[in-house]
Amino acid sequence: MTVCPTATEGRPFGRVLTAMVTPFDADGKLDLALAQELATYLVDHVGNDGLVVNGTTGESPTTSDDEKEQLLRAVVEAVGDRATVVAGAGTNNTAHSVDLARTAEKAGAHGLLVVTPYYSRPPQEGLLSHFTTVADATELPVMLYDIPPRSVVPIHTDTLKRLAEHPQIKAVKDSKHDLWAGSEVLSNSDLAYYSGEDPLNLPWLSVGAVGFVSVIGHVVGDRLRKMLDAYEAGDIATARDVHVGLMPVYRSMNYVGGVIFSKTALRLCGYETGHPRLPLPQATDEQVRVITSDLWDAGLVLVNPDAAAEVHR
Repeated sequence: MTVCPTATEGRPFGRVLTAMVTPFDADGKLDLALAQELATYLVDHVGNDGLVVNGTTGESPTTSDDEKEQLLRAVVEAVGDRATVVAGAGTNNTAHSVDLARTAEKAGAHGLLVVTPYYSRPPQEGLLSHFTTVADATELPVMLYDIPPRSVVPIHTDTLKRLAEHPQIKAVKDSKHDLWAGSEVLSNSDLAYYSGEDPLNLPWLSVGAVGFVSVIGHVVGDRLRKMLDAYEAGDIATARDVHVGLMPVYRSMNYVGGVIFSKTALRLCGYETGHPRLPLPQATDEQVRVITSDLWDAGLVLVNPDAAAEVHR
């Protein structure tokens, strides 16, 4: 089985991963050069030891399979020797997910993120078959993505315990907001948990999570690492101070959603990654103003504070 380059005991995918946006040029086309520049920035300057490519924040519903492969190859080429690159491969079609997983393996991905099938609302036995079929398709380690706010159907604790028996299934990205259910799985399996909801990063550490798959890591990955380091060193006060200091960032992310927040925040910090693809709109002037204010309140240095005036150009 493939071993991720930043994996350590109990952390099969590393510690702090950002679910990376997909950069588009002025014409809305995939910008591979900028993707490599952004990946390098996130890994070498913002404190991430892993990236998730072609996830929800990467606008996977509106990128083609060919674009997904091109983007993944570019990111692996840029940072794959020093960061774990996890490929989003989950859809609501098991056969399609298998194809994406195999393509990701050939493109050099170190692991797979496989979301609960959405819209179809499968029963738990369907989830079990879906996840094991995708996991059987490659030699890559798998992180399950449990996000009922988007998929409707949660992965039940008994299902997670059964999935934990599969040799390729190593972790869960949890966006279910249920620390009780997560604690039950953590205490009865070897699955590693990664917080998939930034405002709950610190609470998840308290019940045994080993890291984060973050949206705000685009701009504050270094602070997330500081929080994690402090917590694990027993310095709970510092970890809480970091968490409290990030409240304005959490607020802005929840205000507009992960994609719009990330692309706007990156623009404010000097990285133009293009506008989202419809049905996600670009940020309004008012939204940019609020995000700008919140990032300032969180102490970020904004190199492009006039982005609000530029947003509709």
